[in-house]
Amino acid sequence: MTEQTDGQARSTASSHPHAPVSLRLLPWVSPEGKPSFLITDHNGGCLSRLANDLETAQLTTGTDVLDRARRVLDNPMSPYAEVRYAGIRLAECLTDALRVAESRGMRLDVSDDEEDHKGIHR
Repeated sequence: MTEQTDGQARSTASSHPHAPVSLRLLPWVSPEGKPSFLITDHNGGCLSRLANDLETAQLTTGTDVLDRARRVLDNPMSPYAEVRYAGIRLAECLTDALRVAESRGMRLDVSDDEEDHKGIHR
């Protein structure tokens, strides 16, 4: 279970003290339009698999929409309504893709060595 406060999720679940637990940004929002999070270990579960499947479907849909939108946008005679619809769908797909990228980025393991050198340019 998570609790949403000022745009940040806070864990309210109790688990084994030594179990690695992380927050996962889910590929859908709450009914109020706020981000949804799952507290999970690295083993995953039914909800993690559902989120993985939905992320895959969202990215596949984005590819399909991009292909169709390109055809509309490449045609200078495309009606305004088609161009507008393509733009709306592209914005929806970009929103989904950015949420997937953020979720996956949050789950990347950063080694201690990489963390020590983060932000240091030589």
